[in-house]
Amino acid sequence: MAKRQQPIGSGFGAATTARNVLAGMDLTGKRAIVTGGHSGLGLATTRALVAVGAQVTIGARDVTKAQSAVAGLPRGDVLPLDLDDLESVQRFVEAILDRDVHIDMVINSAGIMACPETRVGPGWEAQFATNHLGHFALINRLRPILEGGARVISVSSAGHHISAMHWEDVQFTQGYEKWQAYGQSKTANALFAVHLDHLWKDSGVRAFSLHPGKILTPLQRYLTREEMVAAGWIDENGALADMTFKTPEQGAATQVWAATTSQLDGLGGLYCEDCDVAEIAADGDRSFKGVCRYAVDPEQAERLWNLSADLTGVGGRR
Repeated sequence: MAKRQQPIGSGFGAATTARNVLAGMDLTGKRAIVTGGHSGLGLATTRALVAVGAQVTIGARDVTKAQSAVAGLPRGDVLPLDLDDLESVQRFVEAILDRDVHIDMVINSAGIMACPETRVGPGWEAQFATNHLGHFALINRLRPILEGGARVISVSSAGHHISAMHWEDVQFTQGYEKWQAYGQSKTANALFAVHLDHLWKDSGVRAFSLHPGKILTPLQRYLTREEMVAAGWIDENGALADMTFKTPEQGAATQVWAATTSQLDGLGGLYCEDCDVAEIAADGDRSFKGVCRYAVDPEQAERLWNLSADLTGVGGRR
């Protein structure tokens, strides 16, 4: 994996927008699923895809809110999806399967960050459950309509640098720390793509993970202004203070690129950033650039897959 985890010279960069990536493409007849496709990066992704002809189904917890957000967009529809509720995931998949159509791309964009300690389902930590387990169950149940040619895109984060997997206490039952839990969930997103690609590539399904960049979106809903000022993201008046932040359209670019570009044909299981394959971060590097070795380690990826299969009852141990 480390040998393939190298930039390919895409010609794009940090300032690239989703529309830049898709310029000249015609996705008429292509079908996409975007979780959280009505808000933040997900909305920017949906808008960019439908603008070049794709049909996009949005999975959203609040259907009314989502429908309002995408009102007027062509070729888009909304179905209820609560990722921390496996029964909701099952209903969403059944609704998709009933359409009897092939899905060309799934962009797992929905997520939560640094929330107060919350338990869902059988006591799962909410960030791990929402950001990883819900998407794990979703993709595994969608497999019949992905085979034959599809890409699965997991929106990870440079936040994975915060934490590897807490194998001794994945659910943080021995003490909760919101940033460690977030970091673990983002590492899980990257590891999921590694093993998914390994298992399904012979069926025509390729998987990628990515860091979209730093963007002010509803993802920060659990953070106080004081926390964001202390982090240097905004000033005391609430104005953007960190000029390395991207717009939502720039933030959506890498996930749209990973889902559609021919530059990644024949590749998979890779972590991307700034519309290119990312480099492996040096051990001890605290710049939050590139991808940590533990987030693309095949053995860790297999271990996570088996744990996730045990917890969700789908996917099977591999």
